[in-house]
Amino acid sequence: MFIARVLQGIGIQGPSAMGETTVSAVVWLVSGLVFIYDVITLPLYSLVQWPWRQVRRAKRIRVVRHAIAQHGDKPCFGVREVLVEEDEKQPNGKIFKKYDLGEYRWVSYTDFGERAAWFGRGLRELGLSPGDRVVVFAETRAEWLISALAAFLHNITVVTLYTTLSEDAVVHGITETEVTHVITSHQLMKKMRPVLERCKNVTTVVYMEDQLEKTDTGSFRDDLRIVSFADVLQMGEHSTVAASPPTSQDVAILMYTSGSTGVPKGVLITHGNMVCTMVSFATGTEIQSEDIYLGYLPLAHVLELMGEMCCIMFGVPIGYSSPLTMMDTSSKVKRGCRGDCSVLKPTMVAAVPMVLDRVVQGIESKLQAAGPLAKALFNWMVEYRNTWRRRGFDTPIMHGKIAALLGGRVRAMASGGAPLSPHTHDLVRSCMGATIQQGYGLTETNASATLMDGDDVSVGSVGPPLLGCYIRLVDWEEGSYRTTDHPRPRGEIVIGGENVARGYYKLPEKTAESFFEEYGIRWFRTGDIGEMCANGNLRIVDRKKDLVKLQSGEYISLGRVETVLKTSPLVDNLFVYAESSRNNVVAVVLPNLAPLRQLARTSVGPALAEADLDDLCANEELEGHVQRALAEHGRAGRLDKFEIPFRVGLTSITWSPDNNLVTAAFKLKRKELADFYREDLRRLYK
Repeated sequence: MFIARVLQGIGIQGPSAMGETTVSAVVWLVSGLVFIYDVITLPLYSLVQWPWRQVRRAKRIRVVRHAIAQHGDKPCFGVREVLVEEDEKQPNGKIFKKYDLGEYRWVSYTDFGERAAWFGRGLRELGLSPGDRVVVFAETRAEWLISALAAFLHNITVVTLYTTLSEDAVVHGITETEVTHVITSHQLMKKMRPVLERCKNVTTVVYMEDQLEKTDTGSFRDDLRIVSFADVLQMGEHSTVAASPPTSQDVAILMYTSGSTGVPKGVLITHGNMVCTMVSFATGTEIQSEDIYLGYLPLAHVLELMGEMCCIMFGVPIGYSSPLTMMDTSSKVKRGCRGDCSVLKPTMVAAVPMVLDRVVQGIESKLQAAGPLAKALFNWMVEYRNTWRRRGFDTPIMHGKIAALLGGRVRAMASGGAPLSPHTHDLVRSCMGATIQQGYGLTETNASATLMDGDDVSVGSVGPPLLGCYIRLVDWEEGSYRTTDHPRPRGEIVIGGENVARGYYKLPEKTAESFFEEYGIRWFRTGDIGEMCANGNLRIVDRKKDLVKLQSGEYISLGRVETVLKTSPLVDNLFVYAESSRNNVVAVVLPNLAPLRQLARTSVGPALAEADLDDLCANEELEGHVQRALAEHGRAGRLDKFEIPFRVGLTSITWSPDNNLVTAAFKLKRKELADFYREDLRRLYK
């Protein structure tokens, strides 16, 4: 209507009275006149307005800069002071190295931003340029995050490598990405020596210093430049190199997956992906002004990295820790000295199911030793608390010693990376008196997809889709999972949104197979099987690669069986195996020594209980008792009869990334395990 009146005002008939040819001619005439005007005036407007600056500003990633400006002098991250390392004699006569630890030393947001700016300019002085890549190969610590932010400020891509990777895997990551600069730590310099002998493309190594020891930089290649983290900061402090902020489409992280089904794949995560995840997490979690976050999971894992980036965005102080010093009883904490949690008293903690399963195993081992009455009373208290929680009440019962393990103030925990068993979820939530939000995401979706609501008291689901994330279920006929299933639709989970990564590094065919564009949205095929609940929550019920069809026609989800059985105090780790030509499943169990000895004492005899782990694992009678104990545990975890292993083998060999039986994230490598235990599996099936 407005356009019609304007046309009439200048003597041109309205659109309703004009033919299509006349309308097109008018539009063509107006656009031509405007084009001539643009050509004449563009130089003048360019000189006055400098529009290219506005375009650059519009594309900048502002989250971290905004956080630093907003929070200023507020503590950003804290590092525990290590006073001295001493020899401590154990009751058995052995000597262990232990730390005498001081208080946390805090750095403000302003100082954090300043150090990141200095380190970024220092990297440029060392020869890196915007668009280059740098490897960060270090344990979780404040310098890791400073290095990452410094690289982001200059549009340098960070390549992440797990510190638990084997030498060959580290060489693969450095060689494939063709980096010339590596950032590592004092603790890993020894591991880097043989790696750098094989990686001639690396010219510069920056190492993060230790609080107590001077770093040995000898025995490296003569042509290698080795610089301390502090020296790079000093170089950057006096440098005038300008920052080169990235756009949303620039690659921030080249993050390698855990490689559970083969060689790890490098995932290309953009700055836009990261911002999308941070916004998603912000809407899914409740942040309080007094919150403190415990940082201890590997920053090379996308879950921890995005968790810490969200803390920075919201002004939540991060206290750094490690499994070696986390609790009063941790292996490197001197007797009488408090662990990190007791000093920090965090309110927010991220965890993976393996960590929470270990907490449950520790609780149940102590209950087993305390006797049947203590165990029965404990189980009654857990059920009592769960019953009233589901009715909307909070009960103080069970708060105390268990919650004190993590400082006594934890109010919120997030679990991701693998399925969390309902038993573990309920037990830890009851004992800690904290909210545990289980989430779902992958490296390819930058850790985000779904997250439980904070007030959700159910177990077994991973919550509804996060803001900005789309979830689709697609029929998988081979596994008999269909979106038409009643009462709940089921199928392969496909995730879409701005959180979905660009693809795999140097793997165009694999990228085309797993990623696709549709409806203007980028999607990723996860390979996980989901079930949509009536309340909008998603449940992970299976995984394509974990599903085996038995001869009887029953489908076995190996991962689900392992999730349930891993919560047994007897189990340190286990591998469930099934052949399609059989009607049963078997399992290889890496046992916990103390509960295994207790079982041997009560079921076989006191003589065997004093044997070492190798002899215990070689005893077939004890294997039978372990199988029966796991069968009882499986039935309590609601496994079907055909899901419970009918034979169990014991192993004393620890599974680690070094022997290639698990990934750097400690996920099982099924093919490698099946090959390694081929003879044992034949014996169990015989």
